[in-house]
Amino acid sequence: MSTIDIGTKVAGVSFRSCLYNASGPRCTTKEELVGLGESHSGAIMMKSCTIEPREGNPKPRYACFEHCSIQSMGLPNLGYEEYLKFVDELAEFNKPVVASIAGLSLNDYVTMTKAFQDSNVSLIELNLSCPNIEGKPQVAYDIEQTEATLSAVAELGSIPLGLKLPPFYDRSFHESMAELVLKYNIRFLSCINSIGNTLIIDADKGTPALRAKHGYGGLSGPCIKPIALANVRIFHELLGDNVSIVGVGGVQTGTDVYEYLLAGASAVQIGTMYEEEGVGCFERIENELGTILKEKGYTRATDAVGALKEQ
Repeated sequence: MSTIDIGTKVAGVSFRSCLYNASGPRCTTKEELVGLGESHSGAIMMKSCTIEPREGNPKPRYACFEHCSIQSMGLPNLGYEEYLKFVDELAEFNKPVVASIAGLSLNDYVTMTKAFQDSNVSLIELNLSCPNIEGKPQVAYDIEQTEATLSAVAELGSIPLGLKLPPFYDRSFHESMAELVLKYNIRFLSCINSIGNTLIIDADKGTPALRAKHGYGGLSGPCIKPIALANVRIFHELLGDNVSIVGVGGVQTGTDVYEYLLAGASAVQIGTMYEEEGVGCFERIENELGTILKEKGYTRATDAVGALKEQ
């Protein structure tokens, strides 16, 4: 593997590996975050945090199936002030520490962005796409609300800002979001968050698989990968090398990572597979990716970024 460089840069920040965890599974507690620091994950992505600690939605709120998972976690987290306390210790692992912010109001985004801009995190990801909060719409589906948020936080510090986006299904939404990204100097995009308001039914019990939100939850895993790949490719086409794209959705193998690289992703986040397999998934997938890149004649993962060929 020594001949293959699987490192990358996201918003100018160097990553030893282009694989790291998605905010959500197994990144809530200090112990889980330390485990990521000790693993082959290229970065330590923290749980999407809110102003106050949250217990999240009632259980059962997660279920995994053969080709997908569904969850309605409701942003359980320790509150942003607690994650700020972890930053310096996590930075000792010599890999990027990424904060994830999920405001429930505009003021929340401003308060938390200011706080993390004054910390030693490497990147700040604004989660504009959580689909599992009762009574709270996904910010990124409202272009005016998104612009108000970006306008308020864009000049609060020098640490690069990124957006975690929901899936967009119409190119006009991609184009409108791309305009805002360039206008407010957003440095990276994470595409995509889970697909909201989906439903899986347990036919034996005659009930939804989840309890919260009447059973509706965010769909993740391999079944959403085609949608995620399309979002990555379109944003890469629109933004080029000006903005780093991070692919999220259905990464199980090195082949999945390679497909995201071809579509234009500089890095990938791993969610469902990390939830199911634990930290060992990063080393396994890293090895698989190295083998594929070598077979394809690449010596660096970055050389495959955006290299998708037309038929």
